[in-house]
Amino acid sequence: MPELPEVEVVRRGLVSWVRGRTITAVEVVDPRSVRRHALGPEDFAGNLEGARVLDVVRRGKFLWMPLTDTPAAGSGNGAAESSTPAVALMAHLGMSGQLLMQDAGVPDEKHLKVRLRLSPADGMPGQLRFVDQRIFGGLFLTSLIPTSDGGPGGLAETPLPLIAEEASHIARDPLDPCFSFDEFYRRLRTRKTGLKRALLDQGLVSGIGNIYADEALWKARLHFARPTDTLRRAEAERVLDAAREVMTDALAAGGTSFDSLYVNVNGASGYFDRSLNAYGREGKECRRCAEAGLVSILRRDQFMNRSSYTCPVCQPRPRNGRW
Repeated sequence: MPELPEVEVVRRGLVSWVRGRTITAVEVVDPRSVRRHALGPEDFAGNLEGARVLDVVRRGKFLWMPLTDTPAAGSGNGAAESSTPAVALMAHLGMSGQLLMQDAGVPDEKHLKVRLRLSPADGMPGQLRFVDQRIFGGLFLTSLIPTSDGGPGGLAETPLPLIAEEASHIARDPLDPCFSFDEFYRRLRTRKTGLKRALLDQGLVSGIGNIYADEALWKARLHFARPTDTLRRAEAERVLDAAREVMTDALAAGGTSFDSLYVNVNGASGYFDRSLNAYGREGKECRRCAEAGLVSILRRDQFMNRSSYTCPVCQPRPRNGRW
């Protein structure tokens, strides 16, 4: 499943291709991929056609495109385009969803689900395609509502204080300029849980998935079961800084691409998986310990129906750990 850096790669790609363009036609190839749109495929298509993509916004792993209406041709009343969006096109990538820009002449992908035709733009492909092999993802229209803190809804080119309703329950992510460490630390200390469970709690901090949690904890030299109510401020800052660093590095590389189905908006896979220090390295030497002349073998523990990878030397198990 794509994590925050993968979704941000897609956001940045989409901004350069679709921002400011009008959706001229919509083809729902597989209705299952718009099942989250309660009024059905025809309403989905009808409400999208003629809408202009104002921006592409991301909070955590949630991705949406605010839409504005364009005035009808020949209306003669000089009505301007609505500048404040009320709705957005939400993209849920699920396990294998891809948003691909393609020219009209490119053959359809095997698992093409939805096709959006866009207004012409010099040197740019004319179609945005949603491709999804496993059909866990989808597209749907959602309302935009004011943010609870008055800040931008998420990372965007035009930061409006609006957020997609389906994303309004999640906290800001560490890459968000409006992320408040003070608020994060205050709420973290009130929880009686393990540190990794807290990092995966989207209501506390969004966008940190299993892979990057393990990488951040390794970099911060903290064990995943460390009780949050014993965490000192400097330790909390260290793990958040580590999360930012590993996700920023992943962004530069295009994401992790453990799943061969993950590609960015142009169809290119990421390469960050080659640089992972903890995740997936069970039975291999800890690189940091090896550089210090120590021998330590990374271990894997079961964690919330998933796995956690740690170094037993530089990430020692805490007393009274919360598993």
